[in-house]
Amino acid sequence: MVFPLSDDNSQVRTVPVINYAIIVLNVLVFVFLQGLGQNNNFTYAYACVPEEILTGRDITTDDRIVTEPITGEKYEAPGLRPTPIPVWFTILTSMFMHGGIAHIAGNMWFLWIFGDNIEDDLGHGRYLAFYLVCGIVAALAHVFASAGGPNEMVPTLGASGAISGVLGAYMVMHATQRVRVILFRILTDVPAYVAVGIWFAFQLISGLGMLGSNSQAGGVAYAAHVGGFVAGLVLIKPFMFGHIR
Repeated sequence: MVFPLSDDNSQVRTVPVINYAIIVLNVLVFVFLQGLGQNNNFTYAYACVPEEILTGRDITTDDRIVTEPITGEKYEAPGLRPTPIPVWFTILTSMFMHGGIAHIAGNMWFLWIFGDNIEDDLGHGRYLAFYLVCGIVAALAHVFASAGGPNEMVPTLGASGAISGVLGAYMVMHATQRVRVILFRILTDVPAYVAVGIWFAFQLISGLGMLGSNSQAGGVAYAAHVGGFVAGLVLIKPFMFGHIR
């Protein structure tokens, strides 16, 4: 629907070293610890499982054969692995893990485009704290949206929630900044409030549909996206308090 290609960085005055470091860390985790997504023992040990967060109890399950409802194709779904750290810390570890190459590529692309501006606004240390807090809020939004439903035992992972917080902050701090996007297959420049606004509207509509069906809609944790975005909208000004650019 809308895919950003670049934005106006003429006002950025600092090198976004934290943003670069977050991107590099995500890539390193995906390549070396997750084995390009093939290391199920690591991924299913450190992903965030709503039921574990709600109960504080580590849960392990067996691998199982699952039938794809549309194609009828059968595949083996890995079970949950033992988590060698307190389960609540998986809220953080899951923020630096991804489900596949397309997943990490899309997330890092959004972070590359929008994160440098917010790091420039906040400064390096505040940006790191802001990023992590938005990610935590996003994960908790997904956990509570999944409570009592079939996704309680489904592990979630990805930087999407934290990056949604960055987008929320961008909407506040740079609403009129020009963003080059592919919008409905058309290459054009639009204000950030249009590019980000369309993205958020899609997340919100999809998330509301999820709540009605209590499903995860293709594995996308829309509640995390919405929660992270709202956190970014609300928290960017408090994080800016007392900071002189």
